Order: sequence, then C-alpha cells, then structure tokens
Amino acid sequence: MGNLAVLALRVVIAIALAGSLVVQGVIAPLLWQDLESARADVRIPLVVIVILGVLTMQVTAVCIWRLLTMVRRGTVFSLAAFRYVDVVIGAIAAASVLTFGIAVVAAHSNRTTPGDEIAPGLVAMVCGASLVIGGVALIVLVLRMLLKQAVALDSQARHLQSELDEVI
Repeated sequence: MGNLAVLALRVVIAIALAGSLVVQGVIAPLLWQDLESARADVRIPLVVIVILGVLTMQVTAVCIWRLLTMVRRGTVFSLAAFRYVDVVIGAIAAASVLTFGIAVVAAHSNRTTPGDEIAPGLVAMVCGASLVIGGVALIVLVLRMLLKQAVALDSQARHLQSELDEVI
C-alpha cells in the first residue's frame, strides 16, 4: 500500500472521528430534544441506536488506524492483525443489528401511533440497508480468511528461507 494511500486514509479516518465526536456531543443531545414529544418507547431506543451506531464507526476507525500502522511497520502479516480484523467484523455486524433496530422501532411506532405512520417502504429500505451492512461484515470476514492464508504463506516462506540459509 502506497504512502499516499495510507496518508489519505488516515486523513479520512481523522475527519470521520472528529465528525463522530460532534455527532455524539452535539447532534445526539439535539436529537433527544427534537424527540421530546415522542413516546419513550421510540425516543430512547432511537437515540441509543444512534449513539451506539456512531460508536461502532469509531471502533472500526481505530482498528483500521492500527492496521495501517502495522502496514507501515511491515507487521500486518502477523497474528496480531487478527485481533483488529475480528473487532472490525464485530463492529460492522453490530452496526447491521443496530440498523435493523431502527426498522423495528419504526415498524413498532407505526402500530402504536395512528396518524403519524412511517411508510412501510421506508422500513423495508432500512431493513435492506441492514442486510447490506451485514454483507460488508461478511466481505471483511472473507478478507480475514485471505489474511490468514497470507500469514501462513509468509510463515512458510520464512521457514524455507531459514532452511535455505542453513544450506548455503
């Protein structure tokens, strides 16, 4: 991975983390105030889902930052990288569940709040977004398997190199 790509990704991650702090510190409290007239069974889950959703993004960003550090040091093909990749997979899966939670809250509010219904198509779109986010977690899982193969090949290559060094 080129130095420019790593730098660009670090800039994007830094901006995303700064924005996420704004969401947690400013937007979430404003959302809480905006939903003041909403029932508690809608207001509380929705705000909690937003805060936890932002947290999943923050966890993912920090893990990717750490993986980029490992790339720079040339240590990404090691067992230590799996810890960060596993956390990324878990965070993305959690984001998928949280997104589905938004659809559940919306569908539940449709049944209990007449006259203020949310379009069923919108609920279905949120469910679709949840499915897509889950698909991203599966893609990262496949990439983890590729990393596992690369680590095994790297280990085997080192072993063969040491045997060759002994022969020479």
